Amino acid sequence: MGVIEINDKVSIDEREISFTYSQSPGPGGQNVNKVATKVTLWFDVINSPSLARHQRQCILAELTSRVSRDGMLRVVSWRHRTQAANRRDTLERFVKLLAAALRPRPIRKKTKPSRAARERRLQDKRHRSRRKRIRRERFRGDEE
Repeated sequence: MGVIEINDKVSIDEREISFTYSQSPGPGGQNVNKVATKVTLWFDVINSPSLARHQRQCILAELTSRVSRDGMLRVVSWRHRTQAANRRDTLERFVKLLAAALRPRPIRKKTKPSRAARERRLQDKRHRSRRKRIRRERFRGDEE
């Protein structure tokens, strides 16, 4: 057992991760019916001693669809025919998911629309208004 490097600031002890194995619907032929090749990786985000509070919040916010109510992150793989390959795949995907969730987001700078953009918007509004007015006049003319 070792340490899993997520990025240069975050590393997670492998003991914090658990795996469950079950029969997979994926490739494997007759082997699929006999061997548990589907791998599910479980990681307790809320109670992890490797993560700081702000890191937990980032992960929970970014990976809401993958984290259960009790804070367990779940990564599943059944792409490969062997349990070992699926285990490696779940670990790789786990690292990529956490790295992406912990990547700092750039702060958006507020900007104002340019004068030309405002003019284009107003011109488009005038054009639509004119078109609708013409349609109304034609429609009224048909009734008479």
